[in-house]
Amino acid sequence: MTIALDEVDRALIHALHVDGRAPFTKIGDVLGVSTQTVARRYRRLRAEASLRVVGLPDPQRAGQAEWMVRLTATPHTAQDVAHALARRADTAWIKLMSGGTEICVNVSTAAASDHSLLLRDIPRTASITAVSAHQVLHRYFGGPAAWLGRACALDPAQVAALTPAHDGAGKPLTGEDEPLMAALQRDGRASLAELAAATGWSPATVARRLADLQAGGTMFFDLEIDPATLGATTHALLWMSVAPAHSDEVARELATHAELALVAATTGPANLVAHALCADAAALHRYLTERLGALEAIRSLETAPVLRTIKAAASR
Repeated sequence: MTIALDEVDRALIHALHVDGRAPFTKIGDVLGVSTQTVARRYRRLRAEASLRVVGLPDPQRAGQAEWMVRLTATPHTAQDVAHALARRADTAWIKLMSGGTEICVNVSTAAASDHSLLLRDIPRTASITAVSAHQVLHRYFGGPAAWLGRACALDPAQVAALTPAHDGAGKPLTGEDEPLMAALQRDGRASLAELAAATGWSPATVARRLADLQAGGTMFFDLEIDPATLGATTHALLWMSVAPAHSDEVARELATHAELALVAATTGPANLVAHALCADAAALHRYLTERLGALEAIRSLETAPVLRTIKAAASR
């Protein structure tokens, strides 16, 4: 059962979309409500709508190789395989698709040569009957800029007031950052004292490192929430084949569509992939036929319904 959201709830979700670590006092000032109201609404959304802020590395800026892997498993084993994959640190999100026998998993590797999941672990799993791996070449939308369906409650001035500064200067992740990133994946709003305890650093050192990584775009704070709470009950992955001469133009157009939470260029027969979130099946049909249908450069389209998200952006 989904919870009913009012204007304050939606504004808070939008505020956390803009800056997941914004202090409740600042959010309250921008929304025109008390700090206590913000804190109370946040706790309710965490408990009843699975809301969670997570800190994640940007794969492109962090020097990671990112893959979209499609697996087909034998009947009655797909969920077990998906849950096993969810326990791995190198998987970012996992979706059970189509008839319940197909799994799509996002895999990030620390280096381009580290493909243990693709080359060793998956081939050893007898219940997997088919595998196709597609390297993500470029993200046009998704990650630091996520689904616009949750970002429609604040006006431009409020968004500007909450937007953190970014200088664009790369601050690479190092091995010393692993405890910090692990703690932020568990709770992106963990206090400086909690992060200091997890890393062994002082709170001041944690604050400086967070500022460096976030300002350079090496890491970002994402917001997880059950999309059904915001009215999106029908999800699908869209695999599109677009003529190379038009793929950049089409992807940039798709990145403006409020129905999409991800747009990326990949290797393989389908060179663009998108994740659609729609109110219902009829809304998805209208999106496919009216908006995507108007883009003549899309030569073919495969729609893979998402039945269940097994793992979201980070390990729980």
